[in-house]
Amino acid sequence: MTAEEILARLESLGNETMRRHNTKYGAHDNQFGVRMGDIRTLSQKIKTDHELALALWETGNIEARFLATLIIVPKRLSAADLERMVCSERFAQVIDWLYNYVIKERPDKEQLRQQWLESDDVMCARLGWSLTSGRIARSPEGLDMPALLDRIESEMPGSPPEIQWTMNSALAQIGINFPVYRDRAIAIGERLGIYRDYPVSKGCTSPFAPIWISEMVKRKSEV
Repeated sequence: MTAEEILARLESLGNETMRRHNTKYGAHDNQFGVRMGDIRTLSQKIKTDHELALALWETGNIEARFLATLIIVPKRLSAADLERMVCSERFAQVIDWLYNYVIKERPDKEQLRQQWLESDDVMCARLGWSLTSGRIARSPEGLDMPALLDRIESEMPGSPPEIQWTMNSALAQIGINFPVYRDRAIAIGERLGIYRDYPVSKGCTSPFAPIWISEMVKRKSEV
């Protein structure tokens, strides 16, 4: 299949309800409103096609970019290629798919983490904190937790929402995984109040860091 054929297929799968949903959460107009399940089904038919993925990304279409993250070959992307992709997209959900399916298992992810934590690009910084949150949870050796807490406390209130979300995740992961820093992480969350009133569906955990930390610590103690 060509990129043009796939765009036509995606357009045929679009619906206005999904389009409105995407727009509500920050999507731009270059979209069709395709359900995530339909995108995954299409990716299973294509399997892996790096060149096609690059062509789909270049269209700028949201669904084409979702699909591209599923069929691309991550090891064929240089760090510069990847950063160009990140800087070209402003919809956080596409960036999060790029993180989950392309970035978080790369062998150079630590270099990317350090570079992106200092980036002026909103989505690069979002990913820098995503990688930091993941490292706190899975491989925290060598991380300076007090320094991270200092930075979160001073920077999160004035950061764009896209960065606040993943910075808040890093804050929660410190509190969940490191009892020695738990009280401070909870205190920072309480003082900043970010996501205190975030609407949460029944059965889901609030992203408000003090609640998130307390709930996850409780669950761990019950295992």
